[in-house]
Amino acid sequence: MKQKMKETKNSDIRETVADLNEDALFMDGPEYDSAVIGICYQFGRPPVVAYDKSKVLKILMKNSDMNLEAANEFWEYNQLGSGMGENTPVFIDKLFSP
Repeated sequence: MKQKMKETKNSDIRETVADLNEDALFMDGPEYDSAVIGICYQFGRPPVVAYDKSKVLKILMKNSDMNLEAANEFWEYNQLGSGMGENTPVFIDKLFSP
């Protein structure tokens, strides 16, 4: 799967995710596609898009001229807090690098 996601980043992330879950939701704006780090699987739920939280915050800071605190507050309220059901993306806080 890791290899497939690497290839996908260079082609069409959305198409690959749709093959697994056609109802999976993405963040608004193609700039966030660069923050996709994979697909999240949970028992009894459909696969959903997984975003790297730190990359999302960097995108917010770059595109909106926010500092880290403002970006985190915006992310928490508007992006994390916008739960839209079982197809809502997840955000990963990476603790380790492989």
